[in-house]
Amino acid sequence: MPADSLRFANDLAAFADGAIGGGLSPQVNALISQAGALRHLPQQALPLLEHARAAAPRHPAPLIALYRFYFYGHQLAEARAVGEDALAIARTALGPSFGDVPPGDEATRHDAAVRFYLFTLKGLAYLNMRLGDMAEARLMLNALRRLDPQDHVGGALLFHVLTRHEKGDTGEAPTAYPVRGWGAVNL
Repeated sequence: MPADSLRFANDLAAFADGAIGGGLSPQVNALISQAGALRHLPQQALPLLEHARAAAPRHPAPLIALYRFYFYGHQLAEARAVGEDALAIARTALGPSFGDVPPGDEATRHDAAVRFYLFTLKGLAYLNMRLGDMAEARLMLNALRRLDPQDHVGGALLFHVLTRHEKGDTGEAPTAYPVRGWGAVNL
């Protein structure tokens, strides 16, 4: 295996391990834990999370922690910015040709790096909807449908919500819950 290919495979494996919490230094893990203990004091927690991110800028864990901080703090624009960074980092880890051909069913179900990318895409679609950017949400859902045609990460439900919103449905009298999956929906 050529050196570049081996380095890419090792980097991808490290990212996938990081997506499920591995490979994080004890110092960065401690910063994230301290921030969690101070979640009721956001002015003290945020600098710890920012320090964790600066110390491990390509690791998913600080991004996830910072995203959650903003999301649960109802700072959706900031959460979206972190999500966009996470998507870019995942895309880099997956390689320049990721997405040219949709990942296989096995990857969308079990590969941590691919699933991190797909869930980040789904989260960004949701945040764009909440922030009123329906066109961007639709772009994210188009990409998600192409990459996850079996809807393993559940993005189709967001599409159904977006479609109902665009049709002016207030949700006061839903006729039925959508069936899981993309089905015959048109993006």
